[in-house]
Amino acid sequence: MIKRLISVTLFLASISLLVSSPAYSQEARARWERMCQIRAEKFDLIMPAAMQDNNLDMWIVVMREGNLDPLWEALGRGYVTGWAYYIFTNQGDRVERAVLGVGGYRLEQCGVYDYFGGPDELTDYVAARNPDRIGINMANSIGGADGLSHTSYLHLTETLGTYGNRLVSAERFVSDFRSTRTAIEIAAFAEAGEISREIAERAFSNEVITPGVTTLEDVAWWMSDQQLERGLESSFDMPSVYITGPEGIAATSTDRIIQRGDLLMLDWGVGYLDFYTDMKRIAYVLRDGETEAPQGIQFAFDQALEVRNVMKTSIKPAASAQIALDVTLAAITAAGFNQIAFNQPSSDSSVTDVVIGPHSVGNWGHGIGPSLAFFNPEQLTYELRPSTLISIELFAYTANPDWDNAKIRIPLEDDAIVTERGVEWLYPANSRILIIK
Repeated sequence: MIKRLISVTLFLASISLLVSSPAYSQEARARWERMCQIRAEKFDLIMPAAMQDNNLDMWIVVMREGNLDPLWEALGRGYVTGWAYYIFTNQGDRVERAVLGVGGYRLEQCGVYDYFGGPDELTDYVAARNPDRIGINMANSIGGADGLSHTSYLHLTETLGTYGNRLVSAERFVSDFRSTRTAIEIAAFAEAGEISREIAERAFSNEVITPGVTTLEDVAWWMSDQQLERGLESSFDMPSVYITGPEGIAATSTDRIIQRGDLLMLDWGVGYLDFYTDMKRIAYVLRDGETEAPQGIQFAFDQALEVRNVMKTSIKPAASAQIALDVTLAAITAAGFNQIAFNQPSSDSSVTDVVIGPHSVGNWGHGIGPSLAFFNPEQLTYELRPSTLISIELFAYTANPDWDNAKIRIPLEDDAIVTERGVEWLYPANSRILIIK
């Protein structure tokens, strides 16, 4: 009896320690502390230059309950009920930061704001600083910089009175502020990339796939469950798990059962610490008696790797992303590849056709910084600076003799950083066709 009482007592004591110990379940706090550090360094090190470069005296971000700006997370979150304003004032080497009508433990304890006040203070607060140019989140091209609703715009202009005539778009400023990276941001994004890679490569393995049993959507749901279990988000929807054949894409994340001989593709990304990845992976399901992918598929994959190698060494900082793109396209042509419009391969079986779409990445799967992608015309005009996070994305089309010379579309995509030396990976990029037995 005494031994039993001692055992029960020890058990209850251990439970009490788990519940009361400050070391118990600290993941939420650890993530918050990292986000605070990122925010502090962005405000201290990046924002002053970004405001000066874009000739902004003040930046006002307006929010309402149920209508949060896309930058709510980046600015520190907080409780937003009625009208709320995050206000940044250019003071030269430093930016003054204030929040009016916003509160909450995490926002206040982060310690990056100088002043907390009520929403009724907006008019006097702005007038006391007398800004000539006030940036607001209205943008023609970038959704992440276009958070100000029409109603909020009207409210702001009415509340500010004569200062309402000094409002200008903050689109370029938001891009510069978000896409110019600090060391801790690069480290956090690299971690997000490694998490994304790990889940993707497990998804394309026999851990998840049993040929003749597992469906495409089974794989996609498994990946979604991994995100849920690990507290990850995504700026995309369902993971795109699809099959490519002689006629192109056969099925995407459907109830199509994965069979031997299938060539599988995967396109997805995770969200972690307000960073979002964008990557692809490729797998081949072995037929009976096979030990590796057929030669035609492997050759097509190797051709895609060659194109990526050219991109990796060619993309360097430039006065505009368009200049960097022109240099890269010229290098691809010089290497013997044929440039085409998206998904319009040539009938010439002797050449590999190529489409490239290296785009901004970071705080969304398709980021708001300088982009070399044809689908981001405005961002092609932005300066491509060192520390820019970029998705190295391409599609290579190579004839496959096993498919009567129909061309295999090999997509490659991994996230990297632009440096003076070229592109450098932040985690191991795709280097092989994954094999499913």
